[in-house]
Amino acid sequence: MKQIQDAYIVAATRTPVAKRNGMFRSVRPDDMLAHVLRAVVDKVPGLDASEIGDVIVGCAMPEAEQGMNVARIGLLLAGLPDTVPGVTTNRFCASGVQAVADAANQIRLGQADVMIAAGTESMSVMPQIMGNKVSLNPAIFAKEENFGIAFGMGLTAEKVAEQWKVSREDQDAFALQSNQRACAAIAAGHFKDEITPYTVRTHVPGEGGTVRVIESLCDTDEGPRADAAIEKLAKLRPVFAARGSVTAGNSSQMSDGAGAVLLMSEAAVKRYGVTPIARFVSFSVAGVPPHIMGIGPIEAIPRALKAGGLTQSQLDWIELNEAFAAQSLAVMRQLDLDPAKVNPLGGAIALGHPLGATGAIRTATIMSAMQRDSSVKYGMVTMCIGTGMGAAGIFERV
Repeated sequence: MKQIQDAYIVAATRTPVAKRNGMFRSVRPDDMLAHVLRAVVDKVPGLDASEIGDVIVGCAMPEAEQGMNVARIGLLLAGLPDTVPGVTTNRFCASGVQAVADAANQIRLGQADVMIAAGTESMSVMPQIMGNKVSLNPAIFAKEENFGIAFGMGLTAEKVAEQWKVSREDQDAFALQSNQRACAAIAAGHFKDEITPYTVRTHVPGEGGTVRVIESLCDTDEGPRADAAIEKLAKLRPVFAARGSVTAGNSSQMSDGAGAVLLMSEAAVKRYGVTPIARFVSFSVAGVPPHIMGIGPIEAIPRALKAGGLTQSQLDWIELNEAFAAQSLAVMRQLDLDPAKVNPLGGAIALGHPLGATGAIRTATIMSAMQRDSSVKYGMVTMCIGTGMGAAGIFERV
């Protein structure tokens, strides 16, 4: 009987994250995916791509341009051998980190030596955040305890703000800090190593009926607001409730982006002579009431820590997805998370949240931090999930 073996992350990369209808407005999600898949494979010279056991891709809205098993399409567009399989997974906002966990588990169980986990999402190509066709089960409305399934995410944030007594002022201050940290990180070049620049090609009419191609190199996250100020944030009206506190300024941005993570077994690490960045430690998901879905990490984080045999104080870097300032603050206060360790380079309020890609993107951020700062031994990616869940994945620098 095989023993559980370790899974190591040997490379990770991502695109810059674009605003919805921003610099990636004409870029397909499968093309973004193909871009990061090529890039992450290229980070290991000499890698025999035919050895990749599977490509697992997170996508929260796997339909339209990002449907038809975007994982398989993306890997073929990337030029990977057609013998390499691909599967798309959906756990809404945790789809990307779920893909990392699933890929790691394939290695841990001895079913593969090389795996790729990724995520892609274009909120520009989707006609609305809920996809092309919303068709909720009428049974949802038959019982009050199920009403939260149909709540928009913003309304669940209002419920969390009310129950955990998170003030508008605190939400705006948190949003300002997110932007300030992100802008400072960009200025310091902290994202450079994790981003693979993307060239956007735009076709425009030229003279005499010709078509002119304009190329733009995108290498920097588009979302952070250098001009963010408390005064400006305070003037924004609530979006989801007339007397609420959740605004566009203290919520995550709708975004486009992709990320990819290459994992190997110890045998593959030795065979290819690569130096791993981190060991996959543990992963956990947990359910919470749908109407307060934002508190999901409160349940998921302790489970992931227990599974990894760790204490919370051992975490050095926490990527807590900022779906909303309200839920982020509620989670941080309930678990007594150290604010200095949470999103040191800013979070989704500033950097954006391309749904199913975010987990893979933020995994790349932690890998970059571990390579840059030897004091970061344990890092965690965690987020809340629509319909009432939370997820948390933990990594150890090696």
